[in-house]
Amino acid sequence: MEKVKIKNYPMVNPIPIVLAGAEVNGKPNYATIGAFGVVCEGPIFYISLKDTHFTTIGVKENGYFSVNIPSVDMIQKTDYCGSVSGKTVDKSHLFSSFYDEIGKAPMISECPMNFLCKVVQTVPICGFEVFFGEIVSTFVNENCLTGDVPDPLKINPTLGMGFRYYNLGQSVGAVFKEGQVIKSK
Repeated sequence: MEKVKIKNYPMVNPIPIVLAGAEVNGKPNYATIGAFGVVCEGPIFYISLKDTHFTTIGVKENGYFSVNIPSVDMIQKTDYCGSVSGKTVDKSHLFSSFYDEIGKAPMISECPMNFLCKVVQTVPICGFEVFFGEIVSTFVNENCLTGDVPDPLKINPTLGMGFRYYNLGQSVGAVFKEGQVIKSK
């Protein structure tokens, strides 16, 4: 198959769409972001927010943020949170928020999985703030577990690629298992 060179565009890989949460002016606020991920083998996530985002204010003030994994059935509210600013729209009543005992960042009850992260480093880049956060608490709906492990197919996260949303689909293999066939040859 022939390769075609296209313009450099960083949003072509499928990524989980998450709702980043922070308390701003005493209220929960959530921003939809697609710039989220794992940084290393340690319990560190990153989120990238425009430095002008309302949620950015809360993360900087409190030193904590939440990462909420919405399922695909939450697509309208998830997209809405990325379409309006907390500066002009109060999003605190859009979801049922909860806090863990640390109480520094709101999490969304309706999301099947939630993480509370403590900011350990911040890097400004190209008008964005990249927050690196150590995971201090993890919550998952009991019905989204298989045994004692979160099951991605039960969580049914929203994925983004380009300017479209997708669902996960199905598992096609296990990490560090599928390559064993080649290793054994």
